[in-house]
Amino acid sequence: MRIQKIASTIASTLILMVFLVLITAVLISKASGGEPSFFGYQIKTVLSGSMEPGIQTGSVIAIKPGGDMTRFQKGDVITFTNPDNILITHRVVEAELNSALGEASYTTKGDNNDAADSAAVSSTNVVGQYAGVTIPYVGYAMNFAVSKAGSVVLMIIPGLLLLLYALYSSWKAVAALENKNAQPGGTSGPDPLSDLIP
Repeated sequence: MRIQKIASTIASTLILMVFLVLITAVLISKASGGEPSFFGYQIKTVLSGSMEPGIQTGSVIAIKPGGDMTRFQKGDVITFTNPDNILITHRVVEAELNSALGEASYTTKGDNNDAADSAAVSSTNVVGQYAGVTIPYVGYAMNFAVSKAGSVVLMIIPGLLLLLYALYSSWKAVAALENKNAQPGGTSGPDPLSDLIP
């Protein structure tokens, strides 16, 4: 009986935590226009395997935006926009500073790619530097959470889980009362809930 109570408490706590995490993710993403940020770091989703095995497909990574975008050196991992306005996170393999223009040009390459990227990256297109933090597989959930369908589903499913848990708890309480009344010495009468009224 005690193990059942502990399991029930753990289950309800987990459901509540999942609900809160999902709602928080949706709200933060919506409030920031789909680009959540924590403590000054932007959270980006990685949907290609060009930086594997260090950064897995479907991961979320932390990016530190701002600062002098001409500061990066060989070996730094940066996030930038390509000519098609797509965000890419690759490693700098060569950096050239143009002091006259106050800009830098970077040759980049994905760790898992055979060759460097065909187009050089201007420092004006750099969004930020990879902060070394990656969480595998969460990117899939984050992408789903910021979609219209995901927002609806993430609002409905936790609510349904809480409702099912409430129904299960009620059923267990009624079963316990019936069990108590069925035992010798139990109160017999038309209303099994009368024991609850002082």
